[in-house]
Amino acid sequence: MLNALAQALIYIVPFLLVLTVIVTIHEMGHFLVARAFGVKVDRFAIGFGKAVFSRTDRHGIEWRVGWMPLGGYVKFSGDLDASSVPDNRGLDALRREIVAEQGVGAERAYFHFKPIWQRMLIVAAGPVANFILAITIFTVLFSLVGVELRPARVAQVVPGSPAAAAGFQSGDLISSMNGRPVEDAGEVVRKVNLSSGDPIRFTVERAGQPVQILATPARVTKEDPIAGRVTVGTIGLTLASSSAESRHVRYNPIEAVGQGVRETGDVLGTTLTYLGRIFTGRESGDQLSGPLGIAKASGALTNAAVAANPDPTAMAINLLLTMTSFAAILSIGIGFLNLLPIPVLDGGHLVFYAYEAVARKPVAAGVQEAGYRVGLALLAGLMLFATWNDLQKLNLFKFLGGLVS
Repeated sequence: MLNALAQALIYIVPFLLVLTVIVTIHEMGHFLVARAFGVKVDRFAIGFGKAVFSRTDRHGIEWRVGWMPLGGYVKFSGDLDASSVPDNRGLDALRREIVAEQGVGAERAYFHFKPIWQRMLIVAAGPVANFILAITIFTVLFSLVGVELRPARVAQVVPGSPAAAAGFQSGDLISSMNGRPVEDAGEVVRKVNLSSGDPIRFTVERAGQPVQILATPARVTKEDPIAGRVTVGTIGLTLASSSAESRHVRYNPIEAVGQGVRETGDVLGTTLTYLGRIFTGRESGDQLSGPLGIAKASGALTNAAVAANPDPTAMAINLLLTMTSFAAILSIGIGFLNLLPIPVLDGGHLVFYAYEAVARKPVAAGVQEAGYRVGLALLAGLMLFATWNDLQKLNLFKFLGGLVS
C-alpha cells in the first residue's frame, strides 16, 4: 500500500509542480501585457476551488491560489460571458453600467473597449509566454550544462529491413537527411519515427566518400520506456558511436539563444508534422497523450533521473535537469494547444477578433455561443481520445479483462 502511494506521488507530484509553473507563466503573459495597456484586472488565479491564499493589492487585483493546481486564469474587469467576447448589445450594456458607476471615460480601462490590436496582443501573450519560457530553459541548459552530440554512426543493419534493402552498411556515418545536416543520432531517430511510408534521402560517409541512399521507414508498434506502447516508423538501423566520436558542447550565451529558438521550433515542427500525418491518415494518433500519459511520462523521467546516480547530490541535479527539460517540452505543447482556433481557447478568441477587425463589429452572441459549445465538444473529444490512448498504453483493459475472466 505504501509503495503504491509512493509511486503515485512520484507520478503525480512532479507533473503538478511542472504544470503549475507553466500555467503561471502562461497567465502572467496575459496579465503583464494587459497591465502594460492599462487594462483593469479583477483577479489573477492559479488553481481552482477554494482559495488557500488570497491577497488584494493596491490596484484592487486579487491574487489567489486555489487548492486544485490544475490550471489558472486572469479575470479582466467586465467579463460578461465564458467566451469573453461580448457582442454589440453586451458592449453597450457594459458601457452604460461602467459610466453610471464610475463616470464617462472609465470604460477605456476595460479590456473589451481596448483597440482590437491590443486585445489580440493580450490574448496571444499567453502562448507566446510559453514559447519564451521554453526558449529560456533551453538557452540555460545549452549554455550551463551543454549537450552531448553523438554522431549517427551505423552499428548494425537488421537483415531484411528497409535499411538493408536500401543499401546501408555497418560503419556508415549519416551526415544529412533530405539535405539537412545531421549533428546527432537523435535527429535521425526523430525523423524516421515520423516518416513511415515516406522516402527519406540519406547522405552517408563511407570510406571517406559520400553515398546517397533512399530508404522508406516501415510502421512498427513497440514499447517506449517513457511514452509506453507507440506506433512509429523504423528502417532497421542500430546507431552507436564511440566515445572518441562523441563531443560535449557548451554554447556561449548568443549561440545558446539561437539553439534554444531552434529546439523550440523543432518541437513545434514535429508537432505540426505529426498532426498533419494524423489528418492525412498516415498516423493513428496513438502518441497523443492526455493528463494520464503526461503524468506517466513525468513519473518515468523522475524514476530515470533518480536511478541514474545514487549519490544524493547527483540525484538532485539529475532530477532538476530532467524536470526542467520536461517543463520546456510541456510548455511548448500548452502554448501550441492554446493557439488552436477553437473558441474556448486563445486561438479561438484571436479568430473572433480577426473577424471583428474585418467586419467592424463583434461576432454575434448566438454565433459565439454556438462556437463555444462546439469548442467544448472538440476539446472533450480530444481529451477522451488522448485518455483512451493513455489507458491503452497502460494496458488497463487487458488488466480488467483478466479480472473478469
